[in-house]
Amino acid sequence: MELNWLKTFITASELGNFRKAAEQLYISQPSVTVHIKQLEKELGILLFEREGKKIKLTESGRFFLKHAQKVIKLYEEGISELQSLDQGYTSKLTIAISPLIADNILPFVLKQYLKKHPQVEISVQIIESADIEKAVLEEKVDIGLSCLPTFNPQLVNTLLYTDKVILVAPHDGRDFESAPPLDEEELLTSNYLLTHNHPAYWDELCNTIKRFYPSTRMMKVSQTHITKRFIVEGLGVSYLPSSTVRRELLEGRLLDVETKSFKLPEAKTYAITKYSHKEQKEFLNFLSQFRL
Repeated sequence: MELNWLKTFITASELGNFRKAAEQLYISQPSVTVHIKQLEKELGILLFEREGKKIKLTESGRFFLKHAQKVIKLYEEGISELQSLDQGYTSKLTIAISPLIADNILPFVLKQYLKKHPQVEISVQIIESADIEKAVLEEKVDIGLSCLPTFNPQLVNTLLYTDKVILVAPHDGRDFESAPPLDEEELLTSNYLLTHNHPAYWDELCNTIKRFYPSTRMMKVSQTHITKRFIVEGLGVSYLPSSTVRRELLEGRLLDVETKSFKLPEAKTYAITKYSHKEQKEFLNFLSQFRL
């Protein structure tokens, strides 16, 4: 049995058509037919039912498909690992990172880690915090860096950082020293409040703001970097983790406005793991040295 036969079988089953399978595999249609016939002869079963130009899997074909997919997956993983070894990598670490965390100082941290650990092959997947727990649980990733904790008993939840949340407003062009400080109530009642750019604290915070300032108009904006752009352009104000606006505050493009009416929440960063292997421990220990 040849791997090409299995690849042709899998592609044909996905597309339901030998001609389309041939186009995708860059081989002739007769070659597809030959591969399928050879595979059927080897297995001693009929894999497809033909209905004119269309094909569909037989019951035996559906059963065999999942095994063929496993064989191809193992083969491709083996090739990938051999190539990594040839490139000097001796271990691999797959990390799921929420967009909010990835947009912060993490690129700098990864760069420093790779300098110190050149033998580790890093793979990064950008996944929303709400979906990171599932990715770790299903072992699609080794570590999840999330804005949300996990309560799954099969997973380990480690608090990495706690960040204060601040009210952020656009620079109004006034002089920092001579102008009076911006007023919290005036900002919230005269601007849109851009909400839900962080997965953890907004529902409760919205309820709190409505109690103190019932006339506040709110606009949901799901991404932090878009929220910052909207604020700079004067479209509204928002409560953001201080670390996400560090640069904009230093450059004077955004302003930190003191909130006196109620206590603000905290934004937290968690590491979610299923196992505690050497590479995971080393990475988390290295990560804990930095302030995200």
